[in-house]
Amino acid sequence: MKVTLAVDIGEGSIRVTTNLYVIVQYERKYKRKASDMASSIGYEDLLFLAYESCKVHGVTVPVVFDDFIKRAVSIEVVEQEADANPIQGPHTDTH
Repeated sequence: MKVTLAVDIGEGSIRVTTNLYVIVQYERKYKRKASDMASSIGYEDLLFLAYESCKVHGVTVPVVFDDFIKRAVSIEVVEQEADANPIQGPHTDTH
């Protein structure tokens, strides 16, 4: 899953996109599967995804996540893309 977020932490809006590393960090921290986000997602979830994505993309952010939250002015989902290659069962030879 890729999510593109527009986040403003007081210096103008920037766009960042999640990657698998960011999604796994989310799952580890919140003990939730990424697929659960489809039914329920909060601002803390979105801000965490933005925070980790900023770090991955070399955007300078506060060391402490709560300080990032304090600086946040706005956040919105710009685009969400499902996996192009969802997990499938093993291929079998049908010949």
